[in-house]
Amino acid sequence: MRESASLASPCDHPVWRRLSDYAIGPADAPLSFADRLARENGWTREYADRVIEAYKRFVFLAVTGDSEVTPSDAVDQAWHLHLTYTRDYWERFCPQVLGKPLHHGPTRGGPEDRARFFEQYAQTLRRHEAVFGPAPADIWPSAAQRLLDDPRARRVHPRDAIILSRKAVRRLLVALAVASAAAWLLLGRW
Repeated sequence: MRESASLASPCDHPVWRRLSDYAIGPADAPLSFADRLARENGWTREYADRVIEAYKRFVFLAVTGDSEVTPSDAVDQAWHLHLTYTRDYWERFCPQVLGKPLHHGPTRGGPEDRARFFEQYAQTLRRHEAVFGPAPADIWPSAAQRLLDDPRARRVHPRDAIILSRKAVRRLLVALAVASAAAWLLLGRW
């Protein structure tokens, strides 16, 4: 995962031309890569398509540069899923599209790695802006969210839990408070 000087236009680069034409996974699969990415992350198909485009931009930066880059959480989810398509990833994507292997190097943990990933993430965003323009904030959040908040997330299966947004919980609590007050007023008058 390396980074280099800015390009005049990624469209001029042969790796970007191959990435632009590349579709992940078998074309005849009943569940496409984008549909699976959306389903497994609870995303809309449109958002998954945007994440796949961001993933392609990320891998372009990774293989055309000379320093390490760090993905956003959404891009990392696409990368993790792509790695499960082992034949496509190692036999087609890396050799034919990227022209070289691209290994995923997770953190070893500790304060040194945290500092390193903060700097790499900042460099990745700067390089993205130089090559592609500003990175979309809904896919590329702040470094603090990416490296401090996002790692706390846990996968939850809907059969095991009821998932409510904080907004829904606030509304429910307000409704309960109003109902309790109304019941108290009605019962208090009798």
